Amino acid sequence: MNKSILSVVVIAVLSLGALQSAYVVDQAEQAIIVQFGEPIPGIVSQPGLHWKLPFIQDVRRFDKRIIAWDGDVTQIPTLGREFVLVDTTARWRITDPLKFLTSVRDESGARTRLDDLIDSVTRDIISGTNLEEIIRSRDWTVDAAALDEAGVSREDVDLERPKKGRALLEQEMLAAAAKLMPALGIELVDVRLKRINYIDSVGRQVETRMISERQSIAERFRSEGQGKSSEILGEMERELRRIRSEAERKAAEVRGKADGEATKIYGESYGADPEFYAFFSTLESYKAMGENTTLVLDADSEFFRYLDSTRTR
Repeated sequence: MNKSILSVVVIAVLSLGALQSAYVVDQAEQAIIVQFGEPIPGIVSQPGLHWKLPFIQDVRRFDKRIIAWDGDVTQIPTLGREFVLVDTTARWRITDPLKFLTSVRDESGARTRLDDLIDSVTRDIISGTNLEEIIRSRDWTVDAAALDEAGVSREDVDLERPKKGRALLEQEMLAAAAKLMPALGIELVDVRLKRINYIDSVGRQVETRMISERQSIAERFRSEGQGKSSEILGEMERELRRIRSEAERKAAEVRGKADGEATKIYGESYGADPEFYAFFSTLESYKAMGENTTLVLDADSEFFRYLDSTRTR
C-alpha cells in the first residue's frame, strides 16, 4: 500500500516537473530564460516546444511584432514662437530581448521610456522649425494663377516652397530617436506627426487674421465692383445723352423741313390769291380767340375789317 502511494507521488512529482520544464514559444514571440531572477544569455526565437529547469527557471516572453506607440498631446513653441499642440505616434519592435529585459523589463516600462525619449526629440525639432515647415509637405506648391482668379493678393500668401517639409522633419525625428534605442534593445521603425493644431489663443489669432484677410479681399471686390458699376453707369449716361442729342437733332431737322414746307405752301397760297390768303389767315386768328374774348380795335384796323363786313351782312 505504501509502495503504491509512493509510486503515485513519484509519478505526480515527475509529471509536475515535466509540466514545469516544458514551455511553448509562439511564432509571434521570443523568449528569455530567467534563473533566480537573473536572465540567462541566449534568446529562444524558434517557435515550438522547449525545455527549461523546473522550479528554478522561468520564461519571459516578448512580442516579435511591430508595436504601436502613441504619445500624449504636447504644447510646443515653434521657431516663430507660435504655440502648437503636437500629437506624435511611432512604431517599434523588440530586437534584443536580453537588453530589453535588463533595461526596461517589459512593454509598460518601454512605453514610459519612449514617452520621455520621443517627446524630448519631438520638442527639440519642433521648437527649432518654422510653422510652415511643420504643416506643409516638401512638394507643397501654390498655383499663382488660381490666386489671381480668386482675387487673392500674392503678397498675402507665402509662395515659397518649404526647405524641409513635414516628411523630412519626421525622418529627422526618427533618426534622432533611433540613436537612443539600441541600448534598450528596441528598433524604432518610424515616427509620425499624427496631428498638429494651434492652441486656443493662437487659433483665435489665426482666425482673426484669416477673417481680416477675407474682409480685405471682399472690400477689394466691392471697390472693383463699384468702379465697374460707375463705369457702366457713366457709359450708359453717355449713350443716353447721345441718343437724346441724336433724337433732338432729327426732331429739329423734321421741324425745319415741316416749317420750310409750310412756308412754301403759305407762299404759294399767297401768290395764288393774296386776298384769300389774308382772309384765311385772319379767320385762323379769329379761331385762336376764345368764346369770351374781348378785343379793342381801331375802326380802320385790317383785323377788324372782316369782322365788320361780317356784321354788316
